[in-house]
Amino acid sequence: MNPHDTLAVARERGTEQSLPYAGSVTPQEAFALLQANIKIKLIDVRTNAERDWVGKVDINDIQHAAVQWNTYPGGVPNPDFLAQLEHVASKDSILLFLCRSGVRSRHAAKLATENGYLHCFDILEGFEGNKNADGHRKTVGGWCHAELPWTGA
Repeated sequence: MNPHDTLAVARERGTEQSLPYAGSVTPQEAFALLQANIKIKLIDVRTNAERDWVGKVDINDIQHAAVQWNTYPGGVPNPDFLAQLEHVASKDSILLFLCRSGVRSRHAAKLATENGYLHCFDILEGFEGNKNADGHRKTVGGWCHAELPWTGA
């Protein structure tokens, strides 16, 4: 599927689900978009500790930015989220937001959209996906389970 078709499908999901941002993409679609267009940027909203201890996507550095939704330790909302996002992304860029399982990324895409970012997409399932029956992640959905490039633990 070409990038325009992928984004059309993502926007259609957004419309069908009445999302408060442009739409949502699967991890596989996100990776395909990143490979097809160097201007698309993945915004990882997990904490620095999560990226350091759990792992992170392995993509072109120019396409990857880290802007914590919550801070570590404490898990309190990052009061500088929008200012930090402004330093790494323009308001007309296509932004793909990623978190652990797809919750914080939705909030980040919504807030960014409310503040003038025009093309915000949530990456469904997140980096690690949901827990399996034994309580383990990276086995049910997500970037890692899809066997997309990543580094770390």
